[in-house]
Amino acid sequence: MNNMTDPAINLLGEKIDRLIEAVSRLAPPHPPETDIATADCFVWVADPGYLDPVTRVNRIDIGLIRGVDHVRGILQENTERFAAGLPANNALLWGARGMGKSSLVKAVHATINGQLKEGETPLKLIEIHREDIDTLPTLMTLLKKAPFRFILFCDDLSFDHDDTSYKSLKAALEGGVEGRPVNVIFYATSNRRHLLPRDMIDNERSTAINPSEAVEEKVSLSDRFGLWLGFHRCSQEEYLDMIAGYAAYHGLRISEGELRAEALEWATTRGGRSGRVAWQFVQDLAGRLGQKLKD
Repeated sequence: MNNMTDPAINLLGEKIDRLIEAVSRLAPPHPPETDIATADCFVWVADPGYLDPVTRVNRIDIGLIRGVDHVRGILQENTERFAAGLPANNALLWGARGMGKSSLVKAVHATINGQLKEGETPLKLIEIHREDIDTLPTLMTLLKKAPFRFILFCDDLSFDHDDTSYKSLKAALEGGVEGRPVNVIFYATSNRRHLLPRDMIDNERSTAINPSEAVEEKVSLSDRFGLWLGFHRCSQEEYLDMIAGYAAYHGLRISEGELRAEALEWATTRGGRSGRVAWQFVQDLAGRLGQKLKD
């Protein structure tokens, strides 16, 4: 090095700097630091592993969720007990599409936080995407030491034939050495009661050496949920009640007779009735009436 000229030393230094810069780009980024106290709702970003705060949550008032009064009461009571530090169950909301399963989870969370007295700790809601279920143990490790209570929420949870990530969910909910942290509860929505395709279960029954054991291993995942809350297709009157509630809430200027007739025609064109169909009709109606909906 003593025989090297200054330009040669400078050139070598530049090459080393570029090498260090290139290597640093290959390294995984450090996850951002999340202050859990800054928001009540978050989305879990599995890679690189942090909680992204949600300042504007897509949800509706719990009073607008009609036709599911029984399960609404059960879920709210379970969540209230959990928020108060009492024992509570994981919940699986399963059944017909568009009947307000995910809306109910978000509305219950908002309702409970809205009832807090000054100085009480808010309940946190964290959404985890279906494809990130295998990172659930990592998320739980992150949360168990936090001074808050958390609802982990996965919308439209189901597993396909070649998907083995359901085993990670089973272990995280109940089966691990540590078990589920006391400050964490898991809520999921699904169109399938057992979270697995019917033909997948039937295939296991027909091809396994011990069919009963194979099926038990597959469907035991849903047993990890202490609450099974079923959502079924609504009746015509329940459908009309949903629409009447939306119309009153948003102050839509239309007569009761016209509202009923147009709502029934809309359901006919859609081939069915559900909370989602009711909300889509209300959006269309408000647009045609030239009225804006409440935020």
